[in-house]
Amino acid sequence: MSERLLKGIGVSPGIAIGPAVCVRGTLPEVPQRVVARSQVEKEVRRLRAAVRDVKRQIQTLKQRAVDRAGVDEARIFDAQLLMLEDKEFLRGIENLIRENHLAAEKAFEFKALEVRDLWAASPSARLKERLADLNGVTVRVIQHLLDRGADEPEIAQPSILVAREIGPGLTVQFDRDQVIGLLSEEGTRTSHAAILAHSMGMPAVMGLAGALDRIAPGMTLILDGTRGTVLVDPTPAEISDARERAVRRRELEHQLERAVDQPAVTTDGTRVVLRGNVDLPDEIAAARQHGAEGVGLLRTEFLITGHTALPTEDEQAGYFRRVADAFPGHPVVVRTYDLGGDKFPAPFRAPVEPNPFLGWRAIRVCLDEPALFRVQLRAALRAAAGAPIHLMIPLVTRLEEVDRTRELVAEEAERLRQQGIAAAATVPVGVMVETPAAAVMADRMAEVSDFLSVGTNDLTQYTLVVDRGNARLADRFTPHDPAVLRLLKLVANAAQAAGKPASVCGEMASDPVSAFLLLGLGYETLSVAPPALPLIRWLIRQVSIAQARAAAEAALAARSARLAEDIVRFALADAVDLQLLDPDARLPTGRRSATFRP
Repeated sequence: MSERLLKGIGVSPGIAIGPAVCVRGTLPEVPQRVVARSQVEKEVRRLRAAVRDVKRQIQTLKQRAVDRAGVDEARIFDAQLLMLEDKEFLRGIENLIRENHLAAEKAFEFKALEVRDLWAASPSARLKERLADLNGVTVRVIQHLLDRGADEPEIAQPSILVAREIGPGLTVQFDRDQVIGLLSEEGTRTSHAAILAHSMGMPAVMGLAGALDRIAPGMTLILDGTRGTVLVDPTPAEISDARERAVRRRELEHQLERAVDQPAVTTDGTRVVLRGNVDLPDEIAAARQHGAEGVGLLRTEFLITGHTALPTEDEQAGYFRRVADAFPGHPVVVRTYDLGGDKFPAPFRAPVEPNPFLGWRAIRVCLDEPALFRVQLRAALRAAAGAPIHLMIPLVTRLEEVDRTRELVAEEAERLRQQGIAAAATVPVGVMVETPAAAVMADRMAEVSDFLSVGTNDLTQYTLVVDRGNARLADRFTPHDPAVLRLLKLVANAAQAAGKPASVCGEMASDPVSAFLLLGLGYETLSVAPPALPLIRWLIRQVSIAQARAAAEAALAARSARLAEDIVRFALADAVDLQLLDPDARLPTGRRSATFRP
């Protein structure tokens, strides 16, 4: 990489050209100021007024998010509002003012830093996740008390947002027509913000260390989310080249859109089912528009994380029906709460754990908190009265977890029947294979479940012992590792032997090269991010299962992930032009390329 060409991780494809808008979110320097005893109560009133004003600011941002992104995305601001309503936290600040005669801004800073240090030292990922919210609230209140106004950049033209870390809520406060690309120092392609950017179809590069030190506000950038690069201060010729590549990509996308209504059938006649992954409600329309045959992964955590109250049975049943109505006749696979790790709701009491991603999470939480789980099961059963709703259990490691879930489903179905509430007598229950334990036991898992679906993000993480969110280890996080490929083949074989459906719903299915590999491993149902549906459909229509199987067999025998990926790319180059899939593809020579065939 040259000094101007910076390399990060491409997490969402596409090209964005525009000036940089840098968001540092740093705490302003607060002068040491002690007030006279007679001024103490005045400082308390200043504090309370600032808290009220900042609450109004955040509520305004929340309403803006409702208008631009929907009610559910807007709830990400609830955590900050809760902090400004925390009586113990505010009482501690007032005590600092009264007992130490501190100015309101200094007292707020002291208390916020005290809480920050406590949370940062905690092994709880949930508390560390809330540090960004605490920092955001602190910056807003102290800026208000110092009469500096909000430290939010004015965006007067389409720009690229540059930040240390981009949480899923950062972009909703800006007009999406103005924020055309995302760049962050932290994050990887499987972080939540990356998945959300991909679902939104917004070009994004993450894991670019030192971006804020190298990029000044207003500096022109070419951000390439496919290549994972950022070109600083491009020349007119470089801008022209980037625009040409962007035009070619848009032309391809328009061609792909015309193939939305065509069946996903390989050249040798194998029908592949393509479903959509839905994280947030505003992705439903995109999945339907791109021809999804139902939903292969309906995440439900947004219903609960960041909210001030747990969702009711009626709210959940209504949401499940809404999704099902968008895909009449096709299944909607509801993943039961994947709580834990960094995802716990505000009203939920969660333990502090030294390693929460290997701790109390997902199905373990649901089975230990049956009152919470039963509400979700009842909602699914009620929605299933008029639609093919399926349930999928995350992070399964034991057969008993499937057995107990089935017992709870049966109990709630009977209770609904006795209450005279319209509901299905049962729903298909499947296992989300995302642990090596579930993969190795796939034959037994297939015996006790109705279907298997592989979550490749966590399966890769747990198999390779690599944190999927660690940018430093990004090159080690690869689902093409032979160890992961062998587990994927094991699951596909077990499902086929049991006569049960098997699919892949992880991010691997949204990557065209990987999707070709998955076909060869035996998967004929893929659930992908909505923007990737047209490209994956087109890919399937260019290749044969025979080609894919030969590539998969060779990849399984590879000694390394790089070699396995190269093998698949070489095989795929016999059927398609790899540069349509990836401008930086390692192209073998002498291979023919297919023209677009809708």
